[in-house]
Parts: sequence; structure tokens; C-alpha cells
Amino acid sequence: MQSSIFNLRVPFPKRDEVFLMNTLTDAQLVVSSDVATLLERPSLDRQALTDQERDAFDELVENGFLVAGHTSERDALDRYFVSIREDSRQLKVTVLTTLQCNYACGYCIQGDHDEYNRTAQKMSIETAGRLVSWIEDKLDQVDPESLVLTFFGGEPLLNLPVVYFLAERVHEAATSRGVTMDIALITNGHHLTPDVVDRLLPFGLYGGKITLDGDRDTHNRMRPMQGGQGTFDRIIHNVRQVASKVRITIGGNFDESSADSFPALLDFLKEQDFADKLAKVNFKPIIKTEAKASGPKGLIPLTVVGASKPLNGTCGTVAGAGGSPCDSCHFADEKMAFLRSETKKRGFPTPDGVHMGPCEIHRRHAYTIGPEGSLYACPGFTGEPTMAVGHIERSSTPLHERASDQFERLGAWQKCGDCSFIPVCGGGCSVASHSELGDMNVPTCHKPAMEAALLSFAAELVGAH
Repeated sequence: MQSSIFNLRVPFPKRDEVFLMNTLTDAQLVVSSDVATLLERPSLDRQALTDQERDAFDELVENGFLVAGHTSERDALDRYFVSIREDSRQLKVTVLTTLQCNYACGYCIQGDHDEYNRTAQKMSIETAGRLVSWIEDKLDQVDPESLVLTFFGGEPLLNLPVVYFLAERVHEAATSRGVTMDIALITNGHHLTPDVVDRLLPFGLYGGKITLDGDRDTHNRMRPMQGGQGTFDRIIHNVRQVASKVRITIGGNFDESSADSFPALLDFLKEQDFADKLAKVNFKPIIKTEAKASGPKGLIPLTVVGASKPLNGTCGTVAGAGGSPCDSCHFADEKMAFLRSETKKRGFPTPDGVHMGPCEIHRRHAYTIGPEGSLYACPGFTGEPTMAVGHIERSSTPLHERASDQFERLGAWQKCGDCSFIPVCGGGCSVASHSELGDMNVPTCHKPAMEAALLSFAAELVGAH
């Protein structure tokens, strides 16, 4: 037996303990240093161990820290990704009701930039009706246990007739087949009123993700309305009105000019009467194209948001939760680790920075639907016709088939060697790889950020041990 490729360890010398984690099995153990040294041996023969060592050996084997060999373990990794891709227990459908937006965020291509709203697509009721039929067919084909319907954009609540229509009709289709249904909203929060929430709750609304880009002044600079009016107070008013009705996640986007305002935002949120009702608080960096980080060729550390428009027609604020399809697309640098720590200090739940994937692009039964009915494997590719894998009502074209084949063969992680983070990373963000490197099968590496997150994750668990 030998140590697993996917073992991670964080020593705590003062306690004479070591935190162990295996990313393939997700086993986590706190062991004494002498037990951890067993994993340092090139090979282990159980019969040659002491009785005490055998007990530790058995536990390490049971949790995947010791394996028969690396060849079989790589085969297990292949099976793991196949199981992720073929999992049919849940059908996920993300619908972009519109690419229009009432905000004018400086880092996003939407809002009123270049009068984008005059031509941006908006789903019609007729298209929504055809989408219901498509979802019904998928429910019959996949036969899932549950369905998650996520409304996204643009600003999805600018097209409330389609939101309400799809919520009611898809809920009817799901429940008539014995399938449970949840609805998630990814919204700027401007129209997230009690009336909207009350209308959607009977059809499975369970979460909403909104974005606050720093304290009041900073947010109003980063996320103004068309015309320049501030939006912070309106969002906070709406959150206060609906937080007792539905799980709200706070996301945020920071750059070098705004990052230092986020602790003040956290202090403000902590003082609010809805603080204990927030489901998660999670911030991510905005990286401008002209400030692209240097690194080995073929690797980029963060998804770039800027002139290259990696998210094309899709809203650029999707990190967070509440059903966000892109929770794993953006990773942390040192500032992100700092903000995660500040978030935890104030008692807010936040992602651990280690369990970041694989994301939905690796799942066969996760779909994104553009406003006109095109199908995409990931929200990040909407608005790019060459990356559409089909259409809800038309036969596949050669272009669709070529794009679909690309996603079928997706495997950037296969170029990552024996990196221990592969099971929780999957080779990084495919949208970033496609946009920046021209090849979604080239990994985007975030290992240093995940290693930093591991230290915090381990310290928190060992502290509670």
C-alpha cells in the first residue's frame, strides 16, 4: 500500500497533530504526527506493522489515504468524473430570461453600455412555452429525483411574465411526475420585492443571490443604475423585506479600488436585523485584461473580466450562491483569503475555498438556455453562437454537434499531472481557458489559492477538534 495522490496535509506542530484530507474521497482526519508519518513511507506492508500501527493503517485505508497503487487510483479518478457527468439524480436548468439589465456596472458589458439594452435579447412567452415542452421531454428522458430551475440574465426580473410563466408551468410538469423542484434567482436585487417572492414561493423558490460591491459609497460607484443613481439602499431595503421569506446569499466583486471597502460592508451587514438569515456571503475578484497576472504559459490564475468579455452576453456577477451556476469559476488570491477570514470573523457562512468543483459544465444533465432558445453547457458561453450545443426546438446543426463534441471530450484536468486538487478543481474554469487561451482543455491553475484556503479550512476544523 502507498500514499494516495490526492492526499493533502496541514501540520500543527504545537499540537503534535496533522490534518489530513483526501480530495477524491473527501475524507478528513486529524491524526497524531506519528500516524501521519506512515503516509511518508514508499510502501507499507500491514503484516510488518505493530498492532497500534495496524489500527491506524486500517483507518487510513478505509478513508482512501492509503491505496493499492496509483494506476488504480487514476482509474478511480476517471470513474469519478464519469459518475459526475452521468449523474441523473438532479436535472439543472438555468434560464436567461433576458440579457437586458437596469444597472450599468463598469466591469460588465450590459447595463446601458453602448446602448446594449436596445438590442439585447429577451425571451418571449412563446419561446418560454416551447422551453416548457423541452423540459418536460428532459424530465421523461432523465427521470431525475429533483429539478433545479435557476433564473439568470442580464437581470432576470426585468422579464417577470416569463419568470412567472416558467415557474408555474415547470412546477406543474415536475410535480406531476413526482419530481421535487427548487427555484433559484440570480438577481441584482432591485426588483426582488415581497410580491415577487410570494408569487414564486409556492413553486419552489428557495434562494436568491444578490451582489453588493463594497460599502454604500463603493457599491454605488461600482453598480449604479442607468443614469448614475445609487442602488445600495434599494437593495438593502428589499433584502430586509424578503430575508425572512427566502434564503439570501450576498455576493460581491472587488478590484484594487474597492477591496478595502468590504470589511465595512461586512460590519454593516452584521448590524442588520436580517444578518442571521443570510445563507452565505462570498466575494470574488475582478481582474482587468490589462492587469493579467503573469505565470507559466498555458496557466492563468483568475477568470478575466474586461474587454475580452469572457462571459459574453451573460451577467458578469455570478459568483456567490443561491443556485449560482458559476460558484466555482472564480478563485481567490491573497485578498480573497483575507476577505474570507473577515467574513468568518463576523459569523457569516462562506465557502471554504477548497471544495470548489467540479462545476456544472462537467455534468451532462445541467443545461443553460439562452433567451432565444439556444442550449449551452455553461452560462459563461451564452451569447457565443459557436459554443451553443443545440436548440430547444430545432434539430442540431453541424456547428451544434461540433460544440457538443468539445464538451463531451472536456478534460483539462487530464493535463494537471498528479495534482492533489484535481477532484475539487477539475482543471479550473473552462470559460477562462476558452476565452484567454483559446482551448477549454487547457487548465487554468488556482493551486496556490486553494492551498491558502486549505490552511484556513484545516485550522478551523482542528480548532473545533
